[in-house]
Amino acid sequence: MNNVFIRQLTGIRFVAAAWVLLYHLQGPLNTLGLLGIPVFGDVLRVGRLGVDLFFALSGFILTHTYLTRLGPKLKARGTVDFWWLRLARVYPVHLVMLVIAGIAVVAQAKVSGDALDRDWLNPIDFGKNLLLVQEWGPNPQRGWNFVAWSLSMEWLAYLIFPLLVLLIWVFYERLRTGWIIVVWCVVMAPLVIYAFTTGDAYYTANWGSTYRILTEFTAGAVTYLIVRRLLPEGSIDPRPRVEKLATTLSAVMPLLVIAGAVFLGNLPAAQPIQTNLGADAEPLPPYFHLLLVPLLIIWIGSLALSRRGLARTLGTRTLVLGGFISYSLYMTHLVWFGLWRAGMKAVGIDGGVLYAAGFVALVVGAIVIAWLMWKFVEEPAREWMRTLVGARRTPTEEAGEKIQPLESAEPVIVSEDPAAPGDQGTTRA
Repeated sequence: MNNVFIRQLTGIRFVAAAWVLLYHLQGPLNTLGLLGIPVFGDVLRVGRLGVDLFFALSGFILTHTYLTRLGPKLKARGTVDFWWLRLARVYPVHLVMLVIAGIAVVAQAKVSGDALDRDWLNPIDFGKNLLLVQEWGPNPQRGWNFVAWSLSMEWLAYLIFPLLVLLIWVFYERLRTGWIIVVWCVVMAPLVIYAFTTGDAYYTANWGSTYRILTEFTAGAVTYLIVRRLLPEGSIDPRPRVEKLATTLSAVMPLLVIAGAVFLGNLPAAQPIQTNLGADAEPLPPYFHLLLVPLLIIWIGSLALSRRGLARTLGTRTLVLGGFISYSLYMTHLVWFGLWRAGMKAVGIDGGVLYAAGFVALVVGAIVIAWLMWKFVEEPAREWMRTLVGARRTPTEEAGEKIQPLESAEPVIVSEDPAAPGDQGTTRA
């Protein structure tokens, strides 16, 4: 399929990363008195859903990329190449930040005078992070670069994807569109049930992270099938009626998410018991916030089918660039925040104009650091790792105007990376 929808979905990546960033910065925002702004605080309180948006988007784009390459039958070489290309995409930044996080926590303790008593600061937990298995299990313990827990879950999804795509292929070949929608609902059901039954506001206990990645990643994959079915054969553009509905949904879904966040933020039954989290810590999210995930996944599908409105806005050059750096922004921001917090404490700034100026420097610094990481670590390392398996060093943007027939198992033009619209190649599987 032509990359006509890749630009707006890349823009979504920046929205997701920025949502997570602001979620983690609720403490400073509260100090500045900004969390009291109506709606704003409620939306940020569920900002961890930006990760769930990433999970679903990953399933959508990888299915777009690999359905015809891996779907018809299991291929050993294709599977190994797929895993390697995914490592090329995520592992260099992860490895760099894993080392920096260890150095940073020691430096932060020195600057702040706090005791270096992190229970995760040990070789075993370091090894788990190296292997990207730190979040596997019923009750994972997070440490080192905290945000890499989601990368551990992504790696789990990548490992099972070559088998999952076989099933997705069968769905596409044998099920009518209505039944594919039923499959989507069935896939979402475990997440909805878990959202209602768990007593953990962070949704990590009792295999919570595993529920999230498996349901959301798979739902993203199934959403791609629905989008593909709604496009006329051989065309990159939906019929006018479908496009109009999709454009409407692309605007309505975010509004429903906002409304749901406000509702949950003010629903007494959804409020967890707050513990002493510290002045700069984010407040606990409300219970049941995973119920907003299906709306986010529908948003992805509607944007893929829309050519106007919000889809066009998300496809602008600025937001696409934001999408490019979104992974590095996500992986670097929490360590940078920790260093910033220690520095502000060391100089005794805890409010006022200087604190506000420091907060601006915090946000700008996070974006600059992300750009530097993307430019000088993420992209060069990925390109080098790609050449090791014979892939194009710098993939070219696809330029075709028609969809390759799905019955063909050898698409000439595919997207090799859900992160960037410019990361497509013409190498056959």
